[in-house]
Amino acid sequence: MAHTDRRDGRKGRFDPLIAAVVALFLAAVGFAAVPAFNAGPSTLAGLMLLVGLAGVACLGFFALRQSGEESVELEPAASALVEALEEPAALAAADGRLHSANAAWKAIFGDQPRLPKAGPSAANLFAALATARRGQTGHAAIRANGTEHDASIAAVGPRRFLVRLSGPPPEPLALPSGLTEVIAAGTTATPPPPKVLDAFAAASPFGAALLEGEDAFTASIVEANRTLAAVPGYAGPGSVFGDLIEPASRADAAQKLAAGHHDALEVRLARDPTKIAHLYLSKSDGRWVAYLVDVSEQKQIELQLAQSQKMQAIGQLAGGVAHDFNNLLTAIFMQLDVLAQRHPVGDPSYEGLNEIRQTSTRAADLVRKLLAFSRKQTVQREILDLGELISEFEVLLRRVLQEDVTLATEYGRDLPHVRADRGQLETAVMNLAVNARDAIRSHGGSTVKIRTARLTAAEAQTLGYPGAEADQALIEVSDDGSGIPPEVIDKIFDPFFTTKPVGEGTGLGLATVYGIVKQSDGWISVDSKPGQGSAFRIFLPVYARAAAAEPAAQPVKPARPQARDLSGAGRILFVEDEDAVRGVAAKLLRARGYEVIEAASGEEALELAEEHAGEIDLMISDVVMPGMQGPDLLKAARAYLGAAPVMFISGYAEAEFSNLLEGESNISFLAKPIDIKTLAERVKQELQKAA
Repeated sequence: MAHTDRRDGRKGRFDPLIAAVVALFLAAVGFAAVPAFNAGPSTLAGLMLLVGLAGVACLGFFALRQSGEESVELEPAASALVEALEEPAALAAADGRLHSANAAWKAIFGDQPRLPKAGPSAANLFAALATARRGQTGHAAIRANGTEHDASIAAVGPRRFLVRLSGPPPEPLALPSGLTEVIAAGTTATPPPPKVLDAFAAASPFGAALLEGEDAFTASIVEANRTLAAVPGYAGPGSVFGDLIEPASRADAAQKLAAGHHDALEVRLARDPTKIAHLYLSKSDGRWVAYLVDVSEQKQIELQLAQSQKMQAIGQLAGGVAHDFNNLLTAIFMQLDVLAQRHPVGDPSYEGLNEIRQTSTRAADLVRKLLAFSRKQTVQREILDLGELISEFEVLLRRVLQEDVTLATEYGRDLPHVRADRGQLETAVMNLAVNARDAIRSHGGSTVKIRTARLTAAEAQTLGYPGAEADQALIEVSDDGSGIPPEVIDKIFDPFFTTKPVGEGTGLGLATVYGIVKQSDGWISVDSKPGQGSAFRIFLPVYARAAAAEPAAQPVKPARPQARDLSGAGRILFVEDEDAVRGVAAKLLRARGYEVIEAASGEEALELAEEHAGEIDLMISDVVMPGMQGPDLLKAARAYLGAAPVMFISGYAEAEFSNLLEGESNISFLAKPIDIKTLAERVKQELQKAA
C-alpha cells in the first residue's frame, strides 16, 4: 500500500481548536481596525464577536464542502465494490441513508432507502456505526421480515460505510485498488491488506489466484476465486499452489518458467490427471497472479482430430500399398497359369506350384482387408434379405466357432432388405464372431449371440447410432465374456491394434469391419462393460422396394463396323504401367488367338489409338497410372475407338472413379488381382456383347 501523509487524514474535519485560533486572529484584526472608524467599546465587542463567528462559519463551510467532494470521488469505487460482493451488501451514510445496494441486499430488504430506524436493530446499528467511525469493524444484528441477520460495518471513507450481511465472523474486506488510501485518510486504524483480484477475476469461468512467495509453485495462496476453489485438492487460503498440479507436469512447468517461457504452461491436475489446464503466471509487486484455464475438452477434440487425420493417412497408405500389391499378385497368378500348363497334376513341381497359389490367395485376402479398411474395396451391391443372409451363413459360423462355443441366433420380426455386398457383409459378421470367440476363450464365457432386427430411428439412436434418421437394419454380435477394458475401447477399430499375444492376429479384423460398414453407408457401435461381455452393432439403411427407382432405359448402341470373328480373335489395346502384369497378360491373350497392342502409359496408348483408329475391338486399361489416368485416356481416345467396349482393371473400387465416366457407354470393370482364365472369359464376353 502506498504511503499516506497523516495530515491528509484531517481534511474534511471541523477541528474546534483550529477554529478558535482563527476566530481570535480575526477578532484581533477587528480590534485594530476600531480606531480607524472611531467606534466605542460596545461597538468594538460586537464587531469582534461577529468577525469570530464569520471565521468559524467560513472554515466549517469549506471543510464540509471538501468532505463532500471527497465523498463524491469515493462514490463510484465504493458502489462498484458493493456490486462485486457476493453476499448482501450496501453503502450507507452516517445517518443510515443508503447510497447503493447490490441485488442480494435488495432481495432481503427490498427497496428500503435506509437502514432500520427503530427497534433493537437501530440501537445495534448506532453502536456499530460508532465503532466503524473509530476505524474498527462494527457488528450488529439487523432484523428483516422476522429474520435476524449478522452485519459487519466498516468505514470506506469519511462519511461512507460498507454494510455486509455475513455469518460469524465476517471475513476481511476485499477492497478495490485505491479505496485503501481513502480508508487511511478517514480513519486512524490500519486498513486490511490490499488484494489484486478484481470483480472480473472473481467471477471469471477460469481459476484465478493471488500467490505470495518467491517461487510460484511453492508460493502460498492468498486469495482464490470460486472456480479455483472448486479444483480438486484445493485446501483454502494459505495452502501451497503447486500442490494442485501433478508433480511431473509441475516440474516441467517450473523448468520452462525458469528458462523465461512466458506463454501458457500446460499442466495436469494432481487429483485428476485426466484434466489438462493452461497455466498463466505473472509477478507484480512481489506477488504472483495465476490463471488456470481448463482445456481438457479442447485437448480431447485435438486428439480426436489428430486420430482422424492419422486414420485417414493410414487409409491412403493402405490403399496405395494394396493397389501396388494387387499388381504383383496379378503377375504371380498369371505366371502360375503359365507354369500350370507345363506342370500338370502328377508333375513333381505341381505340389509346389499349388502351395504358391494358396499362399498368394491368402495374400490377396489380406489385400482385400486393407482395401476394406481404406474403403476402396470393390463393391458388388445386391438386394439381400437380412434374415436369409444370416440364416444361410449360420452353418459356416457354427463350424468356425467350434464345439466349445455356443452360437445362439435371434431373428426379429418383419426383417428388412438391405442393399450391400454379400461377401463383404459375411466377412464383417465372420470377423465379429471370431473376435467374440477369441474373447471367450481367453477371458471366460460360453456363448456368442447373433441378433437381427428392424429398428425405428429412435430405437437405433438408443442403441448407439446417434445420427439415425430412418428405419435401420440391425446385426448384433455379442458375447458373455469379460468385456473390453475401458482404456482400449477407443482404439479397437484402429488398424493393427490388437490385444492378442504376439503372433496371433493381424490387428485388421475390426478395422476391416469398420471399413466394410462405412463403405455400405452404415454405422457400427460397441457396447461393453467389464465383466458383462461386449456387443457390436451394425446398422444398415433399410432398402425400400417401393421407393426404388425404375430401371433406366438402355441406351441405343451406336452403329459400328461388323467385327471380325470374335471367338478368340480380335484386336486389343492393353494399357498397363506395370510391366510384369502387361507382359504376361498380353502373352497369354495372344496364346488364345487375340492380337494385342501393348501400351505402358496413357499417353502412349492415345498415340496407338490414333494410329489404329477404327481398328481396335477392345481396350483394356488400368485406372491409376502415372501421368494420364484411365478415365482421362478414354475421354481423349473415344473418337478413335468408336463404339468399341472398354474394360477397366484396378485394385481400387469401381466407385472410386465411376463419377469420372459419366456419359460413357460400353464400360465394364474387373477387379485385381486377376488370373488369365478370368481375364480371357471377360474379354470374350465383352467382344460378344459388342458384336
